[in-house]
Amino acid sequence: MSLTSASRARQGVRPSVRPANPRFSSGPCAKRPGWSLEALSGALLGRSHRAPEGRARLGEVIERSASILQMPKDWRLGIVPASDTGAVEMALWSLLGSRPVDVLAFESFSATWAADITKQLALDARVLTAEYGHLPDLSQVDWSRDVVLAWNGTTSGVCFPGAEAIPAEHDGLVICDATSAAFAMDLPWDRLDVVTWSWQKALGGEAAHGMLALSPRAVARLEGTPAPRPLPKIFRLTSGGKLIEGIFRGDTINTPSMLCVEDAIDSLVWAEEAGGLEELKRRCQASLAAISAWEATSDWARFLAVNPQERSPTSVCLRIVAPWFTALPEDVQRRTAGKIAALLASEGVAFDIAGYRDAPPGLRIWAGATVETSDIEALLPWLDWAYEIVREES
Repeated sequence: MSLTSASRARQGVRPSVRPANPRFSSGPCAKRPGWSLEALSGALLGRSHRAPEGRARLGEVIERSASILQMPKDWRLGIVPASDTGAVEMALWSLLGSRPVDVLAFESFSATWAADITKQLALDARVLTAEYGHLPDLSQVDWSRDVVLAWNGTTSGVCFPGAEAIPAEHDGLVICDATSAAFAMDLPWDRLDVVTWSWQKALGGEAAHGMLALSPRAVARLEGTPAPRPLPKIFRLTSGGKLIEGIFRGDTINTPSMLCVEDAIDSLVWAEEAGGLEELKRRCQASLAAISAWEATSDWARFLAVNPQERSPTSVCLRIVAPWFTALPEDVQRRTAGKIAALLASEGVAFDIAGYRDAPPGLRIWAGATVETSDIEALLPWLDWAYEIVREES
């Protein structure tokens, strides 16, 4: 009878198979399979992004993104500064203030949006919270208010279970941070009003560029109810009471990197040729299934996300449940989990998989569509091996 990876690890047996690509960072994430610098050879370097060719490249990113994501034709999609953070902040500062707000805070970044709404914007807001590993009680959300939420908690591995979590009819706007959900999960466009993401997540793009998608209801708010506060240039979406349409055709507010633009186009073409959104979702689910099968037999690791229906197929967060570990003070737990991640990095089998600094001590593995399931499968025995090494040394 063959031994499980945990049994082999307890006997000190090093796994024989290594991931072909050890990049499991949750951002910037792994490049698409087969990527090389040659993919960027056609980049429009040394040219203005305002030139016709530059505008065309930026417009191509917008058009291909909207097509793959199956975005409704009457939505606007634009490239904005400062990654997903910039896109979310642009939406909050430009759209909020005319109604009370409910904001869902259940991990680090959604908590940041809650802090900005309550402390910086000082709005009439309720913050609905949950501990890491859970979603807030969605029955408590007042959908007559504006609602701000993250579809996928990148630092907790908890995601919304599906479209039915949001009522089809709602009076306020629903602003959705979808940075680690876009290109990996279904987004209910008919129930959302603002959706944001960044290039550096599910398609493995380069940092600093964000995407902002607006529904007709969001555009009507922008044009009919100006923001009740001064806005810096990089947040302004309207001029003279009208939407700045150029932003949504490739006339970016600031100067984008045309090298990053070329890389984004490359990843979008790969996604299309791979089979579009359905194939991207399938790849994510296959990797989650591999981790789930391993977790079900593990005596030391559990998903941080408690409800199986709310487990992210991209940012997979694990907690360590072994009694010897949970008996340690939290700061020692964090250092110990960090040792596991550091050992795996030193072996060249997994880079950047320590849990997020604000999350409970543990590990975080990116399993988005650019990660091969075979690499996830190769990684899992190494998790057992590294855990046993660190346990014996602790």
